[in-house]
Amino acid sequence: MPIGQAVQHTWDVDTNRLRPDVDYKINVQKGKKPYWKEDKAPNPLFTSVNKSVWQRPTFSTFVALLDNYSAQTGQAETVTAQERAEIERFLAAVMETAPMQFCHEYCHAVAPSKVPSEQAAFVQLLHKIWFELYRRERGGPLDSSGFEHVFVGEIRDKTITGFHNWIRFHLEEKKGAVDYRGYIKPKRDKEADADGNDHLLTLQFIWKGVEKKIGTMFIGVSPEFEFAIYTMCFLVGNENNAVQLRTGTDIFNVNIKCHKMHHDKVGTVYPYCESHYEQ
Repeated sequence: MPIGQAVQHTWDVDTNRLRPDVDYKINVQKGKKPYWKEDKAPNPLFTSVNKSVWQRPTFSTFVALLDNYSAQTGQAETVTAQERAEIERFLAAVMETAPMQFCHEYCHAVAPSKVPSEQAAFVQLLHKIWFELYRRERGGPLDSSGFEHVFVGEIRDKTITGFHNWIRFHLEEKKGAVDYRGYIKPKRDKEADADGNDHLLTLQFIWKGVEKKIGTMFIGVSPEFEFAIYTMCFLVGNENNAVQLRTGTDIFNVNIKCHKMHHDKVGTVYPYCESHYEQ
């Protein structure tokens, strides 16, 4: 099975995904080009998220990880005993789900010499590639990890790097730390504009006073879905992974970009939307 089909299958088995206008509502407002200076979205992106969502095991254990990191690169990260326990709880929770069980099965089938068949050993591998600290800059402190970069976000040289997760975005927006400035207009006239039921959104925002001119994130998906597809791209995919994702209302042609750090850890993984059409 090609990785594009594997990502679609992971989507299809993600029963924990939220439903637009039922579990959450977003207000995409107006589109813009990345270089336009004006704010095209006076209101927040997220209008509401059902409070019951945060009781779900993978959501609650994911949220518990988000305050464990310093956004600024160059500042040494430390991992306390409590934070180690939070990581273990998150990994245990996601491994109970169909997306991550399929991820394990698929990665082992594609690369049996690299990906162990035993779940405990696979969880150890997940811990290594996502959570082991490394240096973003040569000679600097241990200041980063794949999980921090992709899901939490970092600020380096007055630039936002990473930060590709909707849950993090919503929670930071609620605190007033994120200012949504509008979605990025499609490149071609035939493409669909963004709307409230899109599960993938390319947008512009300001976080902690720093602008991200263009970033793409899945909206409303479960933590295990993203963790699974990014893990697959890292372990058995390539630097560029072409995916045609059918969400039920839309078709997204996506390139999931993946870069390694120190050969064996996630440097970054994120979706780049090549085109978007109504299904």
